[in-house]
Amino acid sequence: MISEMQSLANKMAPPGVHPSKTGMIIILLCLAASVIYFSTSLRKSNVVDMKMLLIASIDFAERGGDQVRLVQESGKLSKTSKGKTLEGADNPLTQGDMRSHRAITQAFAYSFPSLKVISEEKDSAHISTEDIPLAPMSNKEVDYFTSKPFQEVDVNDITVWVDPLDATQEFTEGLDEYVTTMVCVAVNGKPVIGVIHKPFEKKTYWSWVGHGSNIQDDSKFDTGTKIIVSRSHAGEVKETAKKSFGENVEVIPAGGAGYKSLALFNGVANAYIHTTLIKKWDICAGNAILNHAKGKMTTLKGEEIDYSSETDPKNHGGLLAALHQHKSFLDKLA
Repeated sequence: MISEMQSLANKMAPPGVHPSKTGMIIILLCLAASVIYFSTSLRKSNVVDMKMLLIASIDFAERGGDQVRLVQESGKLSKTSKGKTLEGADNPLTQGDMRSHRAITQAFAYSFPSLKVISEEKDSAHISTEDIPLAPMSNKEVDYFTSKPFQEVDVNDITVWVDPLDATQEFTEGLDEYVTTMVCVAVNGKPVIGVIHKPFEKKTYWSWVGHGSNIQDDSKFDTGTKIIVSRSHAGEVKETAKKSFGENVEVIPAGGAGYKSLALFNGVANAYIHTTLIKKWDICAGNAILNHAKGKMTTLKGEEIDYSSETDPKNHGGLLAALHQHKSFLDKLA
């Protein structure tokens, strides 16, 4: 960095003039002050560039995933319980959840201090800002797949939803294929950026609605109906599915809302149904990637889900998500 700034200082001097050592120091100090000023100004701005926020969201989700993977590798999950779900299943909490939560939310707090960030977990632990890298300024994959260089949005219109470890129960069982870390950006209540990171595959899937995505659509218009549902209440949904779609419906139990949303793109399932309460940090990222692909995620009554920060983080209306023929599924469930 110093050599680059020295080179820049030489270029700034008039032709034929070589700055003295004192002059060089003054120029370098001015350049350093400028970098600090503009960096601070960006972090304190009342507008956010959406492309930069996408790049940061990808990086932060991956930072959280790194922590999840490290906890699993250590074998020290430190599992506790947050209580029971509505289905009566244990609702576990691990060090993976908490370390990922800190990595993601404190990165947002440092790089975008004005943003409203809502995470599944709560934690009062503080990490020194010296230990938090700034958000990256570029991402080659984002540059390749997105069409719009800049789009500024008022920070007050943005809500970020974070699920630091989706499929915690499966994480404790060693079913790592279901585990994801997720970040979603909603603007005026509508999900527009979705990031789903699979830490044990080291793969990240993202979409920016209307601008680009790295997700390949390998879904097929199958004649059969394949419904993906939560492992915790597969039996209950199977009975509902048979009544709505017939005896030949295939019900696929799986863990994690992030995993189930991505399953609509790879041909594993053609609809994702959840019949009970589900939290918005579980579904916002999946909703965004479906929106970009012209799919749809709604309540079981076909209502759009509002992701504004002022709304209840609980979605009480169940869930129906499909990449194709959402209305057909909805009509059969009615």
